[in-house]
Amino acid sequence: MAAMTSTNRAPVAAARWGACFAVVALVHLGALLAGADGLADLTQVLLLPPLAAALWSATAAPRSHRVRWTLAALVASWLGDSLPRLVTGDAAFLVMVGCFLVAQAAFVVGFAPDVRRSVVHRRPLLVLPYAAVLVTLVGACAPAAGPLLVPVAVYGGVLVAMAVLATGCGPLVAAGGAVFLVSDGLIALDRFVDAWHPPVPGFWVMATYVAAQSLIALGVARADLRARRGVHAGRDDLVVA
Repeated sequence: MAAMTSTNRAPVAAARWGACFAVVALVHLGALLAGADGLADLTQVLLLPPLAAALWSATAAPRSHRVRWTLAALVASWLGDSLPRLVTGDAAFLVMVGCFLVAQAAFVVGFAPDVRRSVVHRRPLLVLPYAAVLVTLVGACAPAAGPLLVPVAVYGGVLVAMAVLATGCGPLVAAGGAVFLVSDGLIALDRFVDAWHPPVPGFWVMATYVAAQSLIALGVARADLRARRGVHAGRDDLVVA
């Protein structure tokens, strides 16, 4: 009975944490549009913990390989949102890149077991657009990146690997991986390409970032639920047999 009660409470807790994430995200994006820098900084630090809590609440122990590594990626992403505020200049950028490199590597490890369901095996030609995005971004950043070009290129390669592997984890995770690629591409263009002057660039970076992390977390939670239902159905079949 206690186990059943805990199971029943899990979707409610996940929904509450998801709602908390949505509220913080909306306040953060509104603060960016309004130019309220202090509020934007605060809400960016508060952004990912409720999303991680929602994913944790939406999944059951023992948590799958994909869920564990997605949670690790969310923690590393939160550090990337938070730690750069403690330093300035190129150091802040490198700290951010380092934290998100760890996050993308965690996603890669989490998604790697699904590689046979990804475009790498099913539609290899679809890897080419991802590669083209990487080459284009690195080429656009190269003239102004200087000594930062190597870490930017390494990060870009791992990011693209994540986006490609995400295609094996279902449509929501695949969409999240692609949007993450867009978000980080916007950061690179804003920092290294002088001719890039979109209106309110921080808003678009964070809007795509929020969308990417949301899609990945939701997709991973749904894939975990489908897998568990399949396991339980298999056990029921064995019992009936």
